[in-house]
Amino acid sequence: MLPKRLQRKTIYESKWLNLHVDKVQMPSGHIIEEYHFLDFPAEGVMIVVTNKKGEICMIKSPRYQTQTLQWEIPGGLMEEGENPKETAKRETFEETGYQIKNMRTIYSCHPLNSVSDKKIHIVFAELAAKEQSDYDLNEVSEVRWFSFQEVKKMIQNKEISDMETLLPLSFYLNGLFKEER
Repeated sequence: MLPKRLQRKTIYESKWLNLHVDKVQMPSGHIIEEYHFLDFPAEGVMIVVTNKKGEICMIKSPRYQTQTLQWEIPGGLMEEGENPKETAKRETFEETGYQIKNMRTIYSCHPLNSVSDKKIHIVFAELAAKEQSDYDLNEVSEVRWFSFQEVKKMIQNKEISDMETLLPLSFYLNGLFKEER
């Protein structure tokens, strides 16, 4: 048996995030009167983009929430009617100015399943063209290619702290999911 929602009070709603306080009955019968639930209306996509040298494309993002500049991989929310590969293509272009090819959705997961229904899809892709167009300077302050070893060192030195970047990079660096399922 799974936990069952008995009541819901919506505290906040937007196209990005909803906050609910639910009354939930647990499998044992125990009732939690105020179970806080973050609902994400759109699924996310994170993209590991590599070039012919095996380098990984990363973006430096100014993050309001943590007041930091963070090295991350491209990513974003799926728009209505998009699949993960279409989102990967659009978001990579918006955030890096690069076109990509050979996109493979290699994994889907819930990174915050203790408090939310947030779902992300991990896509591996290759650089399609060397030319770079402009990218969104409100979201990205720098775009750079890093070697396999540089990325490993950045992780070891705790220079990357975004879980939605760390998980896809870990899959890539450890050679997981080379073939599409």
